[in-house]
Amino acid sequence: MANTYTHSVTLDSDLCRGCINCIKRCPTNAIRVRDGKATIMADRCIDCGECIRVCPHHAKKAVYNVLDDYRHFKHLVALPAPSLYAQFNNLHETETVLAGLLDIGFDSFFEVAKAAELITDATRKMIDTLPKPVISSACPAVVRLIKVRFPQLIDHVLPLVSPMELAARLAKEEVIKETGLAEEEIGCIFISPCPAKITSINNPIGTRKSSVDGAVAMKDIYPLLLDSMKHPTQTVEASAGRIGISWASGGGEGSGLLTVENYLACDGIENVMGVLNDLEDGKFQNLDFAELNACPGGCVGGVLTVENPFIAKTKLKALRKYMPVSMNTIGKEVPQNMLMDKELVYNPVFELKGDRMERFQKYSAIEHLMGELPGLDCGFCGAPSCRAFANDVIRGYAKKEDCAVMSGRISD
Repeated sequence: MANTYTHSVTLDSDLCRGCINCIKRCPTNAIRVRDGKATIMADRCIDCGECIRVCPHHAKKAVYNVLDDYRHFKHLVALPAPSLYAQFNNLHETETVLAGLLDIGFDSFFEVAKAAELITDATRKMIDTLPKPVISSACPAVVRLIKVRFPQLIDHVLPLVSPMELAARLAKEEVIKETGLAEEEIGCIFISPCPAKITSINNPIGTRKSSVDGAVAMKDIYPLLLDSMKHPTQTVEASAGRIGISWASGGGEGSGLLTVENYLACDGIENVMGVLNDLEDGKFQNLDFAELNACPGGCVGGVLTVENPFIAKTKLKALRKYMPVSMNTIGKEVPQNMLMDKELVYNPVFELKGDRMERFQKYSAIEHLMGELPGLDCGFCGAPSCRAFANDVIRGYAKKEDCAVMSGRISD
């Protein structure tokens, strides 16, 4: 299947040493090492950033813009992710960060934490009408993972847009009302903790077109804010409480539902894979909600943050201590602009090509080849496992001789 995504995770082949750290950790088996260099299979990549996290040579990178790239907008809106607040030492109130955003060049801000509280309230109202367990739609890497590897769970994904997307929609409504500017003159820029969210701007999930106009890395904004926060020149008011801020770390979304007792919170892509396998096998009984985050610790563990995720969670806990529980709710009905307007569909990147008989023959050939392979999953062939290598051979991506054991280069 042809890839239609514009990925934010890329490979610098000059820095790649051909080690196999990345192929072992990729959740979709999207990386191969050939001729001493890694390559990313674009149709399988979900931009989770795990390869960036584990590459010792910094060959995997996230591609994103800088703030100056968006100066052409007449009005620039900052969309700070809740995890931004967890990056700073001795932060007593979120207003300090929000005022700093205005001082570094944004014309206004709209807290993604506020949108998160609205999503939380909408989830409470909808959850009894949805297939159980309901799976959070907040992490785009997890949703893309479900689309390529767990098609039976697609109908369980919460049909609400992400807090980032909702924040942009509401921000533009506010700015248009206040300034009279046209929508295309307003730039909503997300301050992102991870590459998956950047990818979801150009390749929206559950919506035909994103209202977010771009993104900058949290680690790039952080030093700018450090300077501006020392001597703030503006006074602002925050509009989100404890529930919205808590979305920054694992378990924050689920605990904010309050009335939903049977929920599961899981973070880290390998753990998420295990939970999704169990969900697909029906191993969880009476589970109402599953909050799944690809990054360890939740968004505070994103590869575009600056703080250790464990320390960040501690900072977050101290920050929200004296906050109100929540500052935002919706009415009796869930507004239309919060709902997904594009169906999530299975992306069969792992399916073999051909008609039914041809696929059957290929699967039989894979199983036959598996009987010949050593089963070591050593990675010397450049594939993450013997089964992945067998698939590559049958698909024509590799040759049997690439197996170091079968070719006699190493002994089993």
